[in-house]
Amino acid sequence: MKKIKDYLPWIVYFVFFLGIIVVDPGTHYIHLVARVIIFSLYAVAFNLLYGTTGLVSFGHALFYGIGAYVTGMLVKATSPELFLLYILLGAAGAAFVSFFIGLLTLRLTGIYFTMLTLAFAQLVWGLTFKLYHFTGGDDGIQAIAKPAILSGGVTKYYLFSFIVVTICIYILWRIRRSPFGTVLNSIRQNPQRITFLGLNVYKNQLKAFVISAFFAGVAGGLYAGLDGSIHPDMLHWPTSGNAILMATIGGMGTFFGPIVGAGIFTGLEEIVGKYTEYWSFYIGLVVLIVVLLFPNGVLGIKRFSGNKNNEEKETEVVCNSGN
Repeated sequence: MKKIKDYLPWIVYFVFFLGIIVVDPGTHYIHLVARVIIFSLYAVAFNLLYGTTGLVSFGHALFYGIGAYVTGMLVKATSPELFLLYILLGAAGAAFVSFFIGLLTLRLTGIYFTMLTLAFAQLVWGLTFKLYHFTGGDDGIQAIAKPAILSGGVTKYYLFSFIVVTICIYILWRIRRSPFGTVLNSIRQNPQRITFLGLNVYKNQLKAFVISAFFAGVAGGLYAGLDGSIHPDMLHWPTSGNAILMATIGGMGTFFGPIVGAGIFTGLEEIVGKYTEYWSFYIGLVVLIVVLLFPNGVLGIKRFSGNKNNEEKETEVVCNSGN
């Protein structure tokens, strides 16, 4: 029964995202669900820091944007046939940058870490406007071609995104359930105790930061191919805020919560945007109500006591291993 319960979210995940293809609601809605699944990867990657490690990065759009820009620029400069390779290179670029940013920012805690990550993201966002001949400035980069195998309709690209995102989410799921994930969760609960036990908090946080940035970069590269264009707003602070909102709405304490949050957030944006130009105000109002009524997120409404006990047991295992 425990195994069925553990894998039930995966069953729902596959039924929903593959069921869309069977139902075939039309090009517009398949494109919308493609956005949901890409944002899901972005939110789950961010939540490795936020929900698991306890770090609030307000500059995660930097890594999302790097993945998008590297992918887009390489496609424009060469050929779209190596699209998947370019996505991986964009993600590697995001991870590379995150390593050096992490070396500086992770020595700080709390609001200081949050604001410094925001500062780095805003710095690069500003540079995208100045380096017009390199980044396209405020015009961004347009007409990013897809490889021939993914051309001819949004369904092909949706399936491609689904496969890539599912592999990435599975890797992140395994990481969270691994001994390393247990260490990260223990750091979130009591970093001082972990330090006293001889485990290096800083190094483990840096690893989580780099891994999170890599998968955020993958999400950015996928989005560049979905719309065929990229723009500086992908690096702007509201994009970082979106990741926080998606994780919070769905439930930052759960693994699949950010995926639910990505669906709710994207759905609200689509529905409310049809009726008013002030859609951001109404989305903010809805999010405020959800957060006030369900502080643990949608998937955190019904938290089983067993889950909390498991987290406590995991922490004890890490603590005892240090003795």
